[in-house]
Amino acid sequence: MAQPQPDRSRIFSEPPAYFTESLEDAERLLKYASEVGILVEDDVRNHILEARIASSTGWDEENAANLLVALGKLAAQLKPVTAASLKACSGRPAAPKYWVVSLWLAAFIVPFSVMSFITSAVSNTIKTDIVAANDLAAKLREQLGPPPPSERPDGNQAFSDDKIAETAVITDLQQFAGDIREIYAGAWQLHLLMFGMETNPFPGVRGHTDQLHDTFQLPKGLKDFAWAAGERTTTYQDVRFFGQSLVDDVAVFYGAIITCILPVLYALLGTCAFLLRTFERQFSARTYTPSIADAKARFVIAGIGGAVVGLFNNFALGQGASIPPLAIAFLVGYAVDVFFAFLEGMSQKFSKGSPPSSAPAGAK
Repeated sequence: MAQPQPDRSRIFSEPPAYFTESLEDAERLLKYASEVGILVEDDVRNHILEARIASSTGWDEENAANLLVALGKLAAQLKPVTAASLKACSGRPAAPKYWVVSLWLAAFIVPFSVMSFITSAVSNTIKTDIVAANDLAAKLREQLGPPPPSERPDGNQAFSDDKIAETAVITDLQQFAGDIREIYAGAWQLHLLMFGMETNPFPGVRGHTDQLHDTFQLPKGLKDFAWAAGERTTTYQDVRFFGQSLVDDVAVFYGAIITCILPVLYALLGTCAFLLRTFERQFSARTYTPSIADAKARFVIAGIGGAVVGLFNNFALGQGASIPPLAIAFLVGYAVDVFFAFLEGMSQKFSKGSPPSSAPAGAK
């Protein structure tokens, strides 16, 4: 039996471009529904197939209307999967460039985080050793008195009849010399990490065993305790100034990085982690659609949140538990919405606690 011929008067001579786009979207959704085992109404399937035939023979009003209705039904049935997300997830698209941003952030964050940890630990050790060395210097001065202008060949006879006191002084001198060496070793490490910011008072002793021994060790055959204590005290004063200056420089330089820069970078890194995880999850569910605008806005918001976190020193989570600001900054970047919900809750608390405004004059 012959097929009825379409009414040529109702065929579009120049069909709009969106007819072809709608047909491709409908076929893409229909194919996805078949792959995952979702049943589609017969009329929806038939309208899409008829639209494919019409794309060759000519679009008429009925084919176009049926196609748009079928596309709407499929889109509602397969939501949140869309034709745009299926097109974006076709094949294996390259992951967004967030991983490149993550690598650049890590290239700055990891070295400076490690250096900040090292400088903080070394600075605390230097400060502890300086306190101990100050006490020993005062104790030796009280025991031995002022140092002589030069070493006395006959030695200090103050403890010749008291071997216990003599041993205690030698022990204090050895401890004093050991503290000086520890302070200088830590100061040298900070000197390197601070890129040579302070002048080394002993530039030529490193790498030379004899000079290191003469500068920081007690002399062999020690007899004159007062002279030895005076020599070590002079060396200690130079070492203490070198070490304390570097400790102060570290507190300013790395303190500024930890407080102002690293929180922002950690927040941006948290945003990258969130976006990459979201990409993998949406790609698996076939719901991924590129959105550069949303990503840029999230980066800006995360940077603002990280800067705000840097203003705080610590965050307590219950009794005895706390999280450092850098960890909070990463969480802020990962969960921006939660952070701003927290800020809104805080602003509401402040607004509730503020006193009501007074009524205007003349009001009854």
